[in-house]
Amino acid sequence: MDDPLTASLDLLRRLPPQQVAQNLSLLSDTVLPDFADDLLSSVDQPLQVKVDSGSRDYLACDYNRDGDSYRSPWTNAYDPPLEDGTQPSAKLRPLEVAMNDAFDVYRDLYYEGGVSSVYLWDTDDGFAGVVLIKKTNDDGPSAASWDSVHVFEAAERGRSAQYKLTSTVMLYMSKPVQAAASETNKGEGEVSLGGSMTRQHEVSSQLDTTSAATLAQSHIVNVGKLVEDMELKMRNLLQEVYFSKTKDILGSLRSQAGLNEQNKFRAVQGELVGLLKGRKVAT
Repeated sequence: MDDPLTASLDLLRRLPPQQVAQNLSLLSDTVLPDFADDLLSSVDQPLQVKVDSGSRDYLACDYNRDGDSYRSPWTNAYDPPLEDGTQPSAKLRPLEVAMNDAFDVYRDLYYEGGVSSVYLWDTDDGFAGVVLIKKTNDDGPSAASWDSVHVFEAAERGRSAQYKLTSTVMLYMSKPVQAAASETNKGEGEVSLGGSMTRQHEVSSQLDTTSAATLAQSHIVNVGKLVEDMELKMRNLLQEVYFSKTKDILGSLRSQAGLNEQNKFRAVQGELVGLLKGRKVAT
């Protein structure tokens, strides 16, 4: 039998992503209070949008949290203010700023809206970071949300670097549908679709070590290409797994053709079968 932590993680992976915060809080507070920190650090939650002192939107998650405060990648300050909050080193901070600018352009080109944030931290053999992107659409009766979390490690090896990427995409959509009017069922219902997907990839890429500026640019290009390729693969997988399968299920449950059209089709089909049988007998 699985231990409580493993069983809880397995359960959370199967529950709707839009309810993960509520379910995580329930497990942490009532069922597994001793494993609360492990659960919070192991489960990806939908990203929260916050506004810093410069009126700039940024994304809050466990990677930029220190206690109850969150650090903005634009101002490098915590909200609420925190004197000894964790920050990237003076050497790494310029790269963090440059990556935020680069992925802000990426977000605008690919998502045409939304919010992005990049956070970096120092490691023993290089640095690590996370690229966060969130796009929501709640205009009108339909609602949709896309949250992508790309955690990467970069280990420099002379003129090359080894990158390890772990990407998670959380997708949720809901759309009201008009229910058939009857004595027991009147009004509208709702169709919702949600889920999450995690993939990993590792690659070695070249670095331009001519100067600090070219080295930073190499990391931005390498990480950007890695995230771009992974998002494209995962988007295609989500389209194949969720949308195509949902379309097949709906098609098997309800035909787009009406009953009269189906009866006409069966009649024509029967007539053709009869003609083919008569032709075989004549031959």
